[in-house]
Amino acid sequence: MDWFFADNLGNTGDTYLITGEDAVHITKSLRMSVGEVITICDKHQNQHLCMIEKINAEGVLVKLTSKEECTHEPTVSITLYFALTKGDKPETVIQKCIELGVTEIVPILTDRCVSRPDSKSAEKKIKRYQKIALQAAMQSRRGIIPSVRPLIELKSAASELERYDKVILFYEGGGEPLRLLITPEDRNIAVFIGPEGGFEEREVVLLKQYGALTATLGKRILRAETAPIAAAAAIMFHTGNLE
Repeated sequence: MDWFFADNLGNTGDTYLITGEDAVHITKSLRMSVGEVITICDKHQNQHLCMIEKINAEGVLVKLTSKEECTHEPTVSITLYFALTKGDKPETVIQKCIELGVTEIVPILTDRCVSRPDSKSAEKKIKRYQKIALQAAMQSRRGIIPSVRPLIELKSAASELERYDKVILFYEGGGEPLRLLITPEDRNIAVFIGPEGGFEEREVVLLKQYGALTATLGKRILRAETAPIAAAAAIMFHTGNLE
């Protein structure tokens, strides 16, 4: 069943008018018609079963037929800090990590980042990334739309780390197996992944000063776009969220 999001659902009685890109998607891409059913998730993580009642120039009018709590969100909140990579690689990282259950994504600039967009280009990229995040959340039937935050420097990211219960730095220079660092009781984790050339040693020292624990994803060196996906999947496994 097709999945959509709406912040103000439930404030409009037993019907809701879908407009904008979602209405176009329903009518033009999905070619849905009156009588068909979709699911809309609200800002309180409730999912509403909705039947299409009318399609016209104003949008798609649906009738809310039932409501229940969305149980698709993992028990652990993961914020992924990943070093900005070249080309469209970040788009793949964002899409797949959100499908796996990552809550928030923060692109960061590190010493070895090849991609260094100016402020205008960076803003354009973030808008594109947030759209990809929305599409991934719809596809994987998330209870929330994960956010993609603006690009920041590594030092700024390090200053935020006190808000997390645990900070994991995946480092090709070595670290503990993830199974020794993660437990099913963990609820709020920050994850750091480096760029194509990895982290500089001074960057590792900086993050450790702010409480980061170094971890390994095995003896093989993963590509910069593979490592975040592997890390997200591994954390979901060790916290019981792939069962």
